[in-house]
Amino acid sequence: MKCACISADAAMEYQIIRSARKTIALQILPSGQLLVRCPWKMDIAAVEQFIKSKEKWINKHLSGQPIPPISQAELKALAQQAKAEFPARVACFADQIGVSYGRITIRCQQTRWGSCSAKGNLNFNCLLMLAPSRVRDYVIVHELCHRKQMNHSKAFWAEVEKVIPDYQDCRKWLRKNGKDLVAKIPR
Repeated sequence: MKCACISADAAMEYQIIRSARKTIALQILPSGQLLVRCPWKMDIAAVEQFIKSKEKWINKHLSGQPIPPISQAELKALAQQAKAEFPARVACFADQIGVSYGRITIRCQQTRWGSCSAKGNLNFNCLLMLAPSRVRDYVIVHELCHRKQMNHSKAFWAEVEKVIPDYQDCRKWLRKNGKDLVAKIPR
């Protein structure tokens, strides 16, 4: 079961493995994935409270992990996942914001998570598929809000905040983790 825990800094994704054990434990795989091993009957609130209490330990161990590059096949699979997910999410948020848009393109970029052209064409980085879904939603909303404000003025950020009130947490997540995602690009 895959889950996400929202912390003060950002969303932390983890996988729960339930068993007949009596205690809860954390494990960080070589891939950087966080596993939570817990008893069958432990509720999700208790799991999230435990994760939050161990946040410093988790961040310490995740920061020391080498970043394995992904293969070209994995990169292609990420792009396919993005092509499958982004159009529906874009359409949903475009309706909510009240804007139209042109075509959607998925790319693998080292410097941008998304962009919006003057014609309303949207570009998204396939590496966003490695980010929490809330962060992906933030990038989508960010680019769609450029259909109302083609700048980063206070009015622009007010539009973003209407849809994603905690957008600053998502920005922090990208600043903190974005380099690690880009480092996964095969050289």
